[in-house]
Amino acid sequence: MTVRRVRVGVVGGGLMGRELAAAIGRWAALEDHPVRPELVAVCDTSPAALAWFDRVDSVQLRSNDYADLLADDEIEVLYIALPHHLHEAVYLDAIGAGKDFLAEKPFGIDLEAATRIVDALQAKPDVFVRCSSEMPFYPGAQLAVETLRSGTLGEVIGVENDFLHSSDLDRRKPINWKRQARYCGEIGVMGDLGMHVAHVPLRLGLRPATVFAQLQDIVTERPGPDGSPVPCDTIDNATLHCDAGFPLTLRTHRIAPGHLNTWRITALGMDGGVAFSTAEPKTVHRFAIRDGRQVWERLEVGSQSAFPTITGAIFEFGFADAVLQMWAAFLAEREDALDGRFGCATPEEALDSHRMFAAALRSGRTGRAESVG
Repeated sequence: MTVRRVRVGVVGGGLMGRELAAAIGRWAALEDHPVRPELVAVCDTSPAALAWFDRVDSVQLRSNDYADLLADDEIEVLYIALPHHLHEAVYLDAIGAGKDFLAEKPFGIDLEAATRIVDALQAKPDVFVRCSSEMPFYPGAQLAVETLRSGTLGEVIGVENDFLHSSDLDRRKPINWKRQARYCGEIGVMGDLGMHVAHVPLRLGLRPATVFAQLQDIVTERPGPDGSPVPCDTIDNATLHCDAGFPLTLRTHRIAPGHLNTWRITALGMDGGVAFSTAEPKTVHRFAIRDGRQVWERLEVGSQSAFPTITGAIFEFGFADAVLQMWAAFLAEREDALDGRFGCATPEEALDSHRMFAAALRSGRTGRAESVG
């Protein structure tokens, strides 16, 4: 198989930009992938963030102006990993420059911004763009998706998809941009975590008609740089009760005692069920009725996800592996070589998630179910 090299640039050299660098460093672990990415450029306004990329020998361009990356014709793909309030301007500039890119969620600070981004993409159909959402690439999540697609559950009774953090449990934790609406958006935690729980339902065609939301702003201030209290005006926890023809419950919680970083999905039908949680990364629970008895069985799924790797199947899968799989899917789909595998969230799915979040905000204000529109 011919392997094509693709030159990649990062806009935003924070945590996820560094995770991409690490994923590219492990690219040889993938078996028979049609693309070999090379990280050649990084942009960040922080000198310390740029300095981190000194350890990546392939990086040739370090800049504090993303226009330098847009102007470089040799850079084919960008990863744009910036705070939500910067999405619209930078995404639109990248689209205008004809650059393919993987965008960070939520694909704009609000529904209006996401709509303008998608409109710009529709006017430039040759620009390939997807939205980041790595958690569904866990092998157990992939098995859950396959089970739902297969129809073996029979008539679906209900689906729950959650992303649960305890990252904000400590009230003394200093303020950061994700806890301020002017940077994170009025949608708060839904912007930070919502694409992770919307990705699988939307990919399966479960677009809700209505949303009833329970929104919690629990910690209303946090210590600022000098220790003085600063307003913390974002939603901490959001629980969305959606009508998808059956109950579809989506939870995004930053304050979920007992959960460090848990993504989980449960689906029940008249003929079976399936449940997976990253808290048990090698295990899928599957429900069936046998000989008139209700049985939950435990399956060990191991390390292999959408794209096979050299890693032994008995080993455990982790977040870094999910990032590698997400990028493998993004670059394979860009080459028209996804071959039926689970793909990254599309711009249209990101826009639909924003429609759900906007309905959730309306529901939070009215106290009743609101149309997704």
